[in-house]
Amino acid sequence: MKQISILGCGWLGFPLAKSLLKNGYSISGSTTTVEKIALLENAAITPFLIQISDVTIEGKMDSFLKNSEILIVNIPPKLRKEYSENFVGKILNLIPFIEKSLVKKVLFVSSTSVYSDDNTTITEDTIANPDTESGKQLLEAEKLLQSNKNFQTIIIRFGGLIGEDRHPVKFLAGRTKIENPEGPINLIHQTDCIGIIEAILQQDSKGNETFNAVAPFHPTRKEYYTQKAIELNLSLPEFDESKHSIGKLITSDKVEQVLGYTFSEKKL
Repeated sequence: MKQISILGCGWLGFPLAKSLLKNGYSISGSTTTVEKIALLENAAITPFLIQISDVTIEGKMDSFLKNSEILIVNIPPKLRKEYSENFVGKILNLIPFIEKSLVKKVLFVSSTSVYSDDNTTITEDTIANPDTESGKQLLEAEKLLQSNKNFQTIIIRFGGLIGEDRHPVKFLAGRTKIENPEGPINLIHQTDCIGIIEAILQQDSKGNETFNAVAPFHPTRKEYYTQKAIELNLSLPEFDESKHSIGKLITSDKVEQVLGYTFSEKKL
């Protein structure tokens, strides 16, 4: 039975862990909240209370990584206006623990925010040039991990994450003057996030890789969110069409061709 450590058993990490357990893996999972320890335990996940900052790591990181050859890093930057963190510092603190462990492969959950909105079609060969602080720190973290010769790093750049309990239209409903109505959407369902990670784990690749992961479905923001609001009986969002729309269209051809993956949630 192969063991995997998942750093961050939250919205994506927890259902991912449960799916991997069904596929025969043994899972160590981390959380930052005491209340979730029992939740992980009840799901047959070996739980660890771990808090990483740019200064220190609190918790039994060595034990968390023990006997795992694969580490999935799923801790998104917290860079909202009211709170900002040094995410790159977190990764710098984590790397020495990976180096002295048995981990040979790191899967780093990143974001398509590392690409700028320049109205082009984006592939993995596109040079990342982030517009946001979150994107900038994610890109720097990617580089730190992939430049390390002690382990292989696979980067997965997910688009906007959606699921049964999570959809951006709920935030946009009833809002006015929403920018970029003609920009294409780049979303991915939780089910496909898990499926793509599992497809990567099934491959025995030896070198570093980067994958964009976005559903092959790109209507305009105005078209998509208006229709979704109607379907969910929410107040319609209103878009600002007085300005030129900017955005990007992200392709996931590499996921489909290299991994042989077929998206299960294409219409979102």
